[in-house]
Amino acid sequence: MTQAITSSDQTSNGLLKVAAGGILTGVLTPLLPQLIDRIGGTPGDFRIALVAVPFAVLVFIVVRRASANPWWAALAAAVVTMIAFVAAVNAAIFIDGQVNGAAKAVRNILAGLAGGFTGAIIMALGISLLPAGPRDPVAWLKMLLAGTLAGALLALDNALDLDLTSVLYPVWQACVAVGLALALRRSDLS
Repeated sequence: MTQAITSSDQTSNGLLKVAAGGILTGVLTPLLPQLIDRIGGTPGDFRIALVAVPFAVLVFIVVRRASANPWWAALAAAVVTMIAFVAAVNAAIFIDGQVNGAAKAVRNILAGLAGGFTGAIIMALGISLLPAGPRDPVAWLKMLLAGTLAGALLALDNALDLDLTSVLYPVWQACVAVGLALALRRSDLS
């Protein structure tokens, strides 16, 4: 009985650390574009991928510690995360352009939902292909749902005219990181 309580406490503590890491990377993310914009001659998508580096490092750590994957699989998960970030930004821009006649708040909500879903689904698909990645789609549902819904916070960022800070990134990255940890733990249990 004591062992079950201790295990539960360690799981909760571990998830709190992952969430804190997501909040930290989410605070760093909006600060990076100004630094990265000083790099001349690099394509736009590459610069967007560089903005994702803090979160990719967190994903590397989570995959390395919360699963039986080898180190190279954790590195592959970090690269998938950077690809997902680029795709999420491009999906949000595309949806924003498609609903051009709608009110700005509606455009931002739809763009955020599309970007959040795109980023989360690409991460889930890519990481599920790793050697110890969960193949069960149900394992990824929490991450997909949280990533999609947190994407709507893009509207709040826009409404508050946030440039160097963000509500979206800390919440989105914390939710997706915790969802990833839960998915990886679920694969260990099955």
